[in-house]
Amino acid sequence: MKKLLSIFICLIMILGLPPQAFASDNALVNKIISDTAEYIYNTLPNPHFGSIGGEWAVLGLARSSADIADEYFENYYRKVEKYVKDCGGVLHDKKYTEYSRLILALTSIGKNPADVAGYNLLTPIGDYENTIRQGINGSIWALTALDSGNYEIPQNTTAAVCATREMYINHILENQTSDGGWALSGNSADPDVTAMSLQALSKYRGKENVESAVEKAILCMSEMQNENGGFSSSETENSESSAQMLVALCELGISPNDARFVKNENTVLDNLLTYYESGKGFKHTKDGAANQMATEQCLCALAALQRFNEGKNSFYNMSDAISVAGNDSAIGLAGKNPDVKKMDVVSLGKTFADIAFHKNKAAIEALSARNIINGKTETGFEPDSTMTRAEFATIIVRGLGLPAKSNSKFTDVTSGDWFCDYVNTACFYGIVNGVSDTEFNPHGTITREQSAVMIARAAKLCGNDTAVEVFAARDILAGFTDYVKASDWALSSLAFCYDEAILSDEVIEIKPKEAVTRAEIAQMLYNMLSLSKLI
Repeated sequence: MKKLLSIFICLIMILGLPPQAFASDNALVNKIISDTAEYIYNTLPNPHFGSIGGEWAVLGLARSSADIADEYFENYYRKVEKYVKDCGGVLHDKKYTEYSRLILALTSIGKNPADVAGYNLLTPIGDYENTIRQGINGSIWALTALDSGNYEIPQNTTAAVCATREMYINHILENQTSDGGWALSGNSADPDVTAMSLQALSKYRGKENVESAVEKAILCMSEMQNENGGFSSSETENSESSAQMLVALCELGISPNDARFVKNENTVLDNLLTYYESGKGFKHTKDGAANQMATEQCLCALAALQRFNEGKNSFYNMSDAISVAGNDSAIGLAGKNPDVKKMDVVSLGKTFADIAFHKNKAAIEALSARNIINGKTETGFEPDSTMTRAEFATIIVRGLGLPAKSNSKFTDVTSGDWFCDYVNTACFYGIVNGVSDTEFNPHGTITREQSAVMIARAAKLCGNDTAVEVFAARDILAGFTDYVKASDWALSSLAFCYDEAILSDEVIEIKPKEAVTRAEIAQMLYNMLSLSKLI
């Protein structure tokens, strides 16, 4: 034991660090994390989707020891859900790093990026060509995002080339510069891009070609390090470059005190802390003022170091992510029929030319993305056209993901009809009835009151309590000037639909006997599925 202690003391002396140095560094890092986290929490009470004031702030807070209330992260998640829903799951049509960044933040707070408002945000980065449109940056962050939760890459049916991890790894390796690093453009290494590449490749060092590339990059970064321990990008020394390299070292399992990264007795951490201002966060450059971007990036770096010092999972290995209260991954309501399924997005970004400015655009796109409802043509939805009974039965069955059931009681629905299985299935589950015991009238149009009845039946199948007594129904509908024109058999269903905002009460007429439009039906179904936690 004495011999081991002597060896340890000798190592300490060789490194030039007193025995208490490690503990004091840890204490200082923890203190600055606490101060910086408090600053971000107070100046950013409502984080939102975005590279500043959004995902990096959430990541830093979630992956550090900061004591942040669950409600803070829940509030962020609610904003993300709304944003994703409003944009139909398309965060950006060219910058696929938007998806990767959001995946990282969601994973860090225990949320499922494969189901955000019904959209699988992993699917876009299954498109290799679109992801690498941003160059090496796309591959770096796609790989980092996928590995943060050990996610499988979904099959992207719209992709010309479906991505694999190996493709992203090779894309990074193929772009290594002659001096051993990486850059967004040119032949000379950039410290930020090199550090981020090292972060992405860190989990693949078991591969011989990756290990060789990593060793070259480590040597490159060691040579690029300034005498004060920092790094310069575009000839400007800045805090973010040091922050990225600190994260890279921790992901690689390399101490910041490693001799290769100590220059003139200065480490990367020493340099990073020179940008810190107590109570104000971090500055981008020494002669500048503290700003949000630098502060968020530096908090992430310090969180990475804190985890390294404490022997925890690395910053981007999120199998130990926090679990935010209220994170309910259950699909649907407790009382739903077990045959009802939540439909996944399969056609991300699908839209139609004639709904560009339509008030029901979001609902139509959400259903179309799940192949619940189709256009009349590839480019036209015809939102103001009517819908037949057969078409209505079809979208209800698709919307609930119901398995096909046989039912041959209708003489006007034959096996050769495209809608046969859908009508029979809807009838089997009690969603639709015939106009008589033997006829369905598949080509007849749907009226507003008929659609309300069928939507209410579908809602009940999804676990909703749809029962509304006659007197309560009349009370709910009394505000409409023409409610007395509604059929008695439709009153309860109409009342349920209005009471649960499946139908909008912004107009003063129900128009129960008039044909309902395709756009109105899409909105009703979308609202019902949202109420039922199925979209």
